[in-house]
Amino acid sequence: MHNSKPARSNKEAKAGQIIRIEQDQLNKHLDKVVRGTVERTLNSLLDAEADRLCQAGRYERTEARKDTRAGHYTRNLETKAGTVKLRVPKLRTLTFETAIIERYRRRESSVEEALIEMYLAGISVRRVEDITEALWGTRVSPSTVSNLNKKVYGRIDKWLKAPIEGKFVYVFLDGIWLKRCWAGEVKNVSVLVAIGVDQYGYRQVLGIKEGAKEDQESWIAFMRYLKERGLTGVELFVSDKCLGLVDSLADFYPKAKWQRCTVHFYRNVFTVVPKSKVKNVAAMLKAIHAQEDRAAAEEKVIAVTKKLRSMKLSEAAQLVEKGAAETLSYYAFPSQHWRSIRTNNPLERLMREIRRRTRVVGAFPDGKSALMLVAARLRHVAGTKWGTRRYMNMDRLKEIKCSIA
Repeated sequence: MHNSKPARSNKEAKAGQIIRIEQDQLNKHLDKVVRGTVERTLNSLLDAEADRLCQAGRYERTEARKDTRAGHYTRNLETKAGTVKLRVPKLRTLTFETAIIERYRRRESSVEEALIEMYLAGISVRRVEDITEALWGTRVSPSTVSNLNKKVYGRIDKWLKAPIEGKFVYVFLDGIWLKRCWAGEVKNVSVLVAIGVDQYGYRQVLGIKEGAKEDQESWIAFMRYLKERGLTGVELFVSDKCLGLVDSLADFYPKAKWQRCTVHFYRNVFTVVPKSKVKNVAAMLKAIHAQEDRAAAEEKVIAVTKKLRSMKLSEAAQLVEKGAAETLSYYAFPSQHWRSIRTNNPLERLMREIRRRTRVVGAFPDGKSALMLVAARLRHVAGTKWGTRRYMNMDRLKEIKCSIA
């Protein structure tokens, strides 16, 4: 009896081992089946998309046919079931675009950003493995994390240096301050950002560049960077009154107007107004920008200045008298656009998201790292509805130009 118990234990252990081995084999088999099903389904969708664009099947002869196949190229797509191979059709004349590939590109840029953020936040390599598996469906080994970050940096750098195509009527400019470690000390580094609205009304991230600080030298370098990459067609720049920025704009785009952000202008005035009177002064300033045209707005500026002086707010009156004209440039453009171009809010919203994302890092190891994380976030945003949905109707602007001509 004493010897029978170990015998039963050995048999149970062997049985458990067999069950585990069979379970592992079953899991592998199921993954293979799922992967094969996903691969066949996605490739069928790609073929159907190509047939739709050609308006005919692969070998179908019909008068409605618009194009013919020109082979295919292979692209790997990472899924939870593993890597599947997509056979992406090529057409002879038309450009083959599909939502499947676009989703892949957006997810790829999101993963790139996550990898950079994890790396800079000091997350352990083992944790990076776990997170990348959850995000990407594939586990990134420790030996490839640094190489992967280098590749990500390379892709983002290429995106930052790509030519700017098309004409951009409205351009918004701003900078963000981040902290970096420099020779053992934590110092500030600025990242300058430009977004634009093109002639068709779509938004695009135009440029991102590291600046030592937001001074004239940094802005000159930034404007040169945009000019050399092909930024053209600018009719209005929108920004805060940053040191050296306005003079830099005149050097590179002398024909473009400049709109000072009305929100930042209000804040500057509020700095010399008692808290008890801020609400009343805010209503007075908003009344300037609620007028039907520039002439009426300029008359309102005179009235507001007089009112401020009567309230013993001479410093505020002086700021309004000298600076209000800088906030009225938007009146030269269609009234349908005024709300979007009289402030820097379109870019400010992106900057708030960047601040939220970079807060987890704390101090960056260098300026390059700060630039890459900001660029990774904006690159991802550009691939979402933010960049693919029409932001403005530009027909009214064309009508105004035609009437003037």
